[in-house]
Amino acid sequence: MNIDLDAVARNYRFLAEQSGRAETGATIKADAYGLGAERIAPVLENAGCRTFFVAHAQEGAALRTFLKQPDSVIYVYNGLFESEEDYFFAHRLRPVLNSLDQIDLWRAVSARAAGGPPAALHIDTGMNRLGLSPEETRALAAQPQRLEDVRLSLLMSHLACADEAAHPMNPRQLKAFREAARALPETPRLSLANSAGCFLGEDYGFDLTRPGIALYGGNPVSGETPALSPVVSVAAPILQTRRLKAGDPVGYGAEFTAPGDMLAVTVALGYADGFLRAGAQGGYGTLEGARLPIIGRVSMDLIVLDASSCAGIAEPGRRVRFFGGDLEAQADAAGTISYELLTRLGERFDRVYEGG
Repeated sequence: MNIDLDAVARNYRFLAEQSGRAETGATIKADAYGLGAERIAPVLENAGCRTFFVAHAQEGAALRTFLKQPDSVIYVYNGLFESEEDYFFAHRLRPVLNSLDQIDLWRAVSARAAGGPPAALHIDTGMNRLGLSPEETRALAAQPQRLEDVRLSLLMSHLACADEAAHPMNPRQLKAFREAARALPETPRLSLANSAGCFLGEDYGFDLTRPGIALYGGNPVSGETPALSPVVSVAAPILQTRRLKAGDPVGYGAEFTAPGDMLAVTVALGYADGFLRAGAQGGYGTLEGARLPIIGRVSMDLIVLDASSCAGIAEPGRRVRFFGGDLEAQADAAGTISYELLTRLGERFDRVYEGG
């Protein structure tokens, strides 16, 4: 698997341009979407990023060891649980407080420790996933003492439909976020925009944007093609070639039968590597720019491709490429999204980093 670190830096700078006056952070959870936070994080720091987001405290502790700048900030999306306090203090992590219970816990921890790292407060503006509900937000606004000893550095929410610029949820969430920010007793820096939100305009940028998938070359915007650089490509070797005749079956279940004479190649890639089984429906690899459709089912370690268009060059040992500039097309073929494709790529792959 080839990972272009220079492309990550270009994507960060491009997203910073889209973010306008807002600072541009980076969501680097799930080991930088499966690409290796140890290598990705320093590249983002060198490109100017100083605010990072992970999902779990353990991810944040690991990330802190990869970062070199003492002023780099790490927020933990899932907040904190009892017995995790040491992670936050030892590694200078900032919890994203998602409930009144988490607020009360962090307040008690901070009071006992005579101070602690700052925290973010997450309010739900319509996604109904994480964050204080509108009722809890109103309760907090009426009880400002619950924030005593809590140093808030960020107020945030998350957009549900930013990939569709005209979706009515976007202005509805923007309005709810502004109203909550005015109602709460403390109004620190504000953050609403994810990758897709960076393209919704200045109103959504506030003080800090939090792109994720766009950093890694995924297109976050439906029906548009922002100028993002491909980051990841996978190369898998041809193990065997086979001449098929009309009626010859391929793979488990014999779901595919050759309609006529074909050249089939068996490639060392399968669902154990993270290549989705559903990718057989419309999925493909490329060889010297030619598209080789998948035929038959994706197996644990193998797939079979129609290489009839490459009869002169499709030989054992040649490498077939997947993803790259076709990441979104491959995701569509598998009936999923680029986020899942990247995070499923397994440990079997040697990660070869270029640039950076």
